[in-house]
Amino acid sequence: MPTTRTRTRPTQRERSDSTIEELLRAARALFAERGYNATSLDAVVEAAHLTKGALYHHFSGKQHLFRAVYEREQARLSHIVAEAYLDAQPDSWEAVFVGAKAFLVEVLAPDVQRINLLDAPGALGTEEMREINSGCMKMMEEGVRRATDSGDIAPHSVTALTHLLYGGLCETAMAVARAEDQQQALDAGITELRGLFDALAAAR
Repeated sequence: MPTTRTRTRPTQRERSDSTIEELLRAARALFAERGYNATSLDAVVEAAHLTKGALYHHFSGKQHLFRAVYEREQARLSHIVAEAYLDAQPDSWEAVFVGAKAFLVEVLAPDVQRINLLDAPGALGTEEMREINSGCMKMMEEGVRRATDSGDIAPHSVTALTHLLYGGLCETAMAVARAEDQQQALDAGITELRGLFDALAAAR
């Protein structure tokens, strides 16, 4: 005889994960639309169709919630950069450029700018942002190391070159976010980035 499958109730962990997901989804949408300062926790729980108690069960407050959203944003940006790198010529200097360009193009999106560039410094502070972004820095450092090891560029201090490039990318992204003509600022930034990468490749 066929067996009858009984519907199992969601576990406590599944319910908890679902609650966190709903809160983060609602919070991201509101932070992107209204900004950090103008977003209230009341608005977040209303959008998520949850209670304030459910929010405080998982997050200590608005800053903690924003940090979780920011961490997800950084993970998403890292994934975009990694995909661009792998779709180019892995382990090459060109792949590092392609990944860097993908980052700059992605931050042109208004929602990405609001959360990652405009609000994060005030909401989290520089040191906390650096802690969260350490994975992105290590990813670029690995790309630079591989390009150096493969002979695509001349030997350099991998750490020093990584900091130079990463800092330049972050400043360029911020300049794009604050520019009156953002597309023009982005195009100019990518042009200069191309020239820098080409110059380093030609110097080997």
